[in-house]
This record gives sequence, structure tokens and C-alpha cells, in this order.
Amino acid sequence: VEIVQARYGALPLSERLTGTVRAAGQVAIYPETDGPIVEVLAANGDRVSAGDPLVRIRGETSESRLQQARAGLASARAQRERARAAVEQLERRYERAQQLVEEEFISREEFEALETDLAAARAELAQAEASVEMAEGGLGESRESVRQTVVRAPIDGRVGRRNAEVGMYATGSTALFTIGRLERVQVEVPVTQEMLSRIEVGQTARIRSESLPDTVITAEVSRISPFIEPGSFSAEAEIDVPNPDGLLLPGMFVTVDILYGESEQATLLPKSALYEDPGTGAIGVYVAPSLGLETQPALPEGDEPAPLTAPTITEFQRVEVLAEGRHV
Repeated sequence: VEIVQARYGALPLSERLTGTVRAAGQVAIYPETDGPIVEVLAANGDRVSAGDPLVRIRGETSESRLQQARAGLASARAQRERARAAVEQLERRYERAQQLVEEEFISREEFEALETDLAAARAELAQAEASVEMAEGGLGESRESVRQTVVRAPIDGRVGRRNAEVGMYATGSTALFTIGRLERVQVEVPVTQEMLSRIEVGQTARIRSESLPDTVITAEVSRISPFIEPGSFSAEAEIDVPNPDGLLLPGMFVTVDILYGESEQATLLPKSALYEDPGTGAIGVYVAPSLGLETQPALPEGDEPAPLTAPTITEFQRVEVLAEGRHV
């Protein structure tokens, strides 16, 4: 049986939670078009910049449509120029005809026929201009289709979780890579609705991992979601953690102690000293008020073994637990 001396003081209050590490800006990369992969330009662990190509998808059909769209636009523009030239020619004839009809050099019927031809030419020009706009829209769509055959990095970071191989058929639901910045990570921690009254933004968080047994990383609670998930009845807290040495990796499981204050001043005891009476359910500790006051027996003579002291008198004392943590 061990004995300890109780002390008086306040106990730091903390909540131990579990969390998952995510890279800053972590996002899965999906293709925007379906097709077989013809080239993979990145490997796990590669550093990439925003806009760098990662995967190329076969796009012969898209290239063919792009050429057709270019040809169609050139044809539509040529038709527009011909229609514009016809309108300009008829407009000049119409201006001269206005003077001639006033001087009665041409008949009113000839003038009205020319006026009708001009209106028809202007309608053809409007139609040609509409055809050019449609062709330009088709060319833009074709260019977008060709652009989608190259999957590019949306942000600077490192790529991982490669799921792209040459010859594999990729669809819009195929996650090809995951990309994120590892110099700064986020630890996501679920917080139950009972904890939300105690945990706040700015409180100290101490992060530990079984893969880093001698390392404790200190950070602060950065954000807490105001929405509680209906299934788990918990909200998500995020902790931004500088990670210059790359100790924390995305997907790592960590333990997080969030320090949210101190208890009232009270008697501090080891948790192992608490005893619950199986008969009454009372929680308390055994105290030894006479410890150290026992009568010492006389020393033995010769080789006789030393006699034991008399039993130390103890008594059970009920306690009220205000707070607990750190085995205290």
C-alpha cells in the first residue's frame, strides 16, 4: 500500500480528443472529361505549381472538332464579309437612286425595288453576323474540350495518392491525385455538443501521435464550425499547425488535448487513490491521520527478525470530484 500527501491547488482542465491531419488546401483532382490516359506527368511526392500538367487524356475527337470549328468560323466570317460588301454596294446605289427618283430619272417602282433589295441584303448581313457568333461559340466550346484533356494542378503543393496510369480509362468520378501544401497542416477534431460550451477559438491545443512518441506540438484552436452533424451530434474544430519539418502527414491519426481553463482551488489527489465503496457507492479516499505516530517496537537481540509495527489506523473519507485530468 502506498501513501501520498495531498496538496491544495487548481487543476488545469483539458479535453482529450482525437483528430485527423489534412494538408493545407488539400483537394482531390478529378478529370473534367472522360477518356483513356495517355500520359502521367507527376508521381507521388512531387512538388508542383498551380497550372502544371499532371495527366493527359486522349482527345483526338476534341482536336478534330476544334479544327472543324475553326474552319466553320472562317467560312462564317467570309460569308459575313460578302454580305457586308453587298450591303455597302446597295447602300451606295440607294443614295444615288434617292436623287435620281427626285429628279424623275428613274421610276418610283425601280426605287422601291432597290429599297427592297437593300433590306434583304441587310437581313442577310444580320444572319451572317449571327452565324459568326455561333461559330465563335462553337470554337470556344471546342477549345474548352481540348483544354479539359489536360488535367492541371489547381494550387501549389505536393501530390500523392496517385491513381493514374497510362491506358487507364478515367471518368469524372476518378480521383487521379490528391494535392496539398504540407508546410502547414490542419488537424480536424470532432467536438460534441456538450464540449462546445467549454472549447473556444484561441485555446491551447497539444497534439501527440503514436508515431512521434517524444514530440508534443503546441498550437491553438483556429476555427469551430457552427453546424452540428445530425448523425454524430458533433461539430468540427480545426487547428492550424505549422509543419516546416514535415512531422505531421496528411491522414495521420493524432491525439489532441485542448486546455480550456483551470478548476476551482481544491485538494489534489492521484486518481488511483479514489475508492468506490461497492456497498454504498460512495466515492472517497482512505486517510491515515496517525501516520508516523506509531509506537516503535524494541530492537531485536541477536539474529532475531525485526518485529512489525502495529497497524496504522485509517478511516474512509468521502470526497466530491470537481475536476480530473493528468491522472489527478
